[in-house]
Amino acid sequence: MTLEELLHKDITDGIISAFYKVYSTLGYGFLEQVYENAMFLELVKAGYSVERQKSIRVFYEGEQVGYYIADMIVNDAVIIEIKAMEGLVVQHEYQLINYLRATDIEVGLLINFGKKPQFKRKIYSNQ
Repeated sequence: MTLEELLHKDITDGIISAFYKVYSTLGYGFLEQVYENAMFLELVKAGYSVERQKSIRVFYEGEQVGYYIADMIVNDAVIIEIKAMEGLVVQHEYQLINYLRATDIEVGLLINFGKKPQFKRKIYSNQ
């Protein structure tokens, strides 16, 4: 494994474990908010610090030009973007990468509670 692949691996492994537990319990077909609520409970129960619906400011040439709302930030180290879609598309990946670009956080997880559970781990170095 590369150094980037190991970055916050312990946290992302725990999040992925919580994701599969929630998916196996709830299954497919609920709204994103239901899965977000269940993920929050599962992650807090596992001892993680979780912020929900965190506002992320976006700057252009030093001026704030907007903001994003990240579904969850875990231990100030991993951004989680939750979907409940048929499947993930490239647009979802770019959404997560933009969240990472707008913060000092370098690791993100895109998780999808679709017909088939899916996740993608994204890394964006802000250096």
